Amino acid sequence: MVKNAFTTPLDIIDTPGGNVMHAIKKSSEGYAGFGEAYFSQIKYGNIKGWKRHNSMTLNLVVPIGKIKFVLFDDRKGSNSGFQEFTLSIDNYSRLTVPPKIWVGFQGLSESNSMLLNIADIQHNRLEVDVLELDDIKYNWSETK
Repeated sequence: MVKNAFTTPLDIIDTPGGNVMHAIKKSSEGYAGFGEAYFSQIKYGNIKGWKRHNSMTLNLVVPIGKIKFVLFDDRKGSNSGFQEFTLSIDNYSRLTVPPKIWVGFQGLSESNSMLLNIADIQHNRLEVDVLELDDIKYNWSETK
């Protein structure tokens, strides 16, 4: 298991006009402050990664579709390796990813999937490391 990465079940409140889907509260475990929130779409079978934030804590929610997230921990002294999380409306939850963890993700829904990231700091390209997919050896085809 990747240290300090975890999922939190979230509430979906059924209302006559449409559901209310919680994402995060100031009192939530994993809340480390607010820097920015953004949405990212991913098409079926596509893979985005690898990215590592050196300062940012990610709080990822998938309100539309289904996405597999793969975390890779290569921090000194860690022997956790890979950890997978699949988020969708069927298991509606938030994935909290601490700084210094590599993240890749794959769209598993036949239509576009969407994620929301509620980050504790504003995006700064200087605090992000990026690798090509082949730079970290992971078999993405196993769960397609």
